[in-house]
Amino acid sequence: MSCGFLFGLSMGSKKPSAKAKQLEEFRSQLGGMDDIFAREERRSEADAAKRDAAQLQKSCLSKNRYASYAEAQDAQAACAEHGTTGLHIYKCPHCHGWHLTSHPWDKD
Repeated sequence: MSCGFLFGLSMGSKKPSAKAKQLEEFRSQLGGMDDIFAREERRSEADAAKRDAAQLQKSCLSKNRYASYAEAQDAQAACAEHGTTGLHIYKCPHCHGWHLTSHPWDKD
């Protein structure tokens, strides 16, 4: 009695056609290497889209938007009255409105 029989394992066939069939089945499970660059490109594009969405959320969507510079100045003054100083006003490149930030922008 062979060990394969005892443990429910089948011994592989020694026929070349059976080995070729097993090899083809194994390769088909790998997903193919032909499209590896296309898959990497899709993965990279998906990662870039996630980064862009996170940046948009952080820089624009999570902040109050003011329709005009004067409106942003009023909000800045109101914040200063309540103790929040050091806020700067900037025009948003995403929504084209105005936001406040504590980030000190260089004005070169």
